[in-house]
Amino acid sequence: MFSIVSEVPAAESALVAAHYAARLSFETDCWDVNHALTTGKSDFVLLDVRGPKLFEVAHVPGAINLPHGKMTERKMAEWPEDTLFVVYCAGPHCNGTDRAALRLARLGRKVKVMIGGMTGWADEGFAVETGVSAAA
Repeated sequence: MFSIVSEVPAAESALVAAHYAARLSFETDCWDVNHALTTGKSDFVLLDVRGPKLFEVAHVPGAINLPHGKMTERKMAEWPEDTLFVVYCAGPHCNGTDRAALRLARLGRKVKVMIGGMTGWADEGFAVETGVSAAA
């Protein structure tokens, strides 16, 4: 007797390891970003890719507001070519991070998505900033 869970067999361990290793090269999470920021070990530029009005209401401390449509070769040249960018938007219901990651990748930039976005950040209970002081 099989359950719906086991109806499709689990992948071989090597495939599972490869899948999650690859996934971690594309994503990070709110806890890891917060830890890096609060311990002074952030080796990335954090980009809030939402619009300026939402950014002003609340954003991750230290984030720079840069919607994906403003990510141009000229704008990104403000950072060294080997800069790692971490992008986030409103949350799982928003594809802004996907658009930003695609745009940055097409510009030849290293990028990871902060899964959860502002929704995940709030769920973790992390502090936010308000205002436009960190806008690009």
